[in-house]
Amino acid sequence: MTDPNCIFCKIINKEIPARIEFEDENLLAFHDIAPQAPTHVLVIPKKHIVDLDKTGPEDKALLGEILHRASEIAKSLGLNKDGFRVVNNMGVLGGQTVFHLHFHILGGRQMKWPPG
Repeated sequence: MTDPNCIFCKIINKEIPARIEFEDENLLAFHDIAPQAPTHVLVIPKKHIVDLDKTGPEDKALLGEILHRASEIAKSLGLNKDGFRVVNNMGVLGGQTVFHLHFHILGGRQMKWPPG
């Protein structure tokens, strides 16, 4: 299920090109076009879900799959050696700008706290 007006759904459907890091039947991971760190990869479900708040009990396994895959991708990119951050921005005040659930993998530099 995709939204024809969603930029991430268009990437899933190969209507917009992306530098893909990983893809399977449920997930797509690709490099951000405006990276906020030397390595910045987005992990998204192929199912269109607006944000974390819109997930339901039926999405528990998918959410676990996203986080597990984020860790695997970070390892494959060598980020596990020094550390990395996985971030989800939820809603306008949370900094979400694309309303399709996604998680950022950020690495390759020192992260600051508090984050924003």
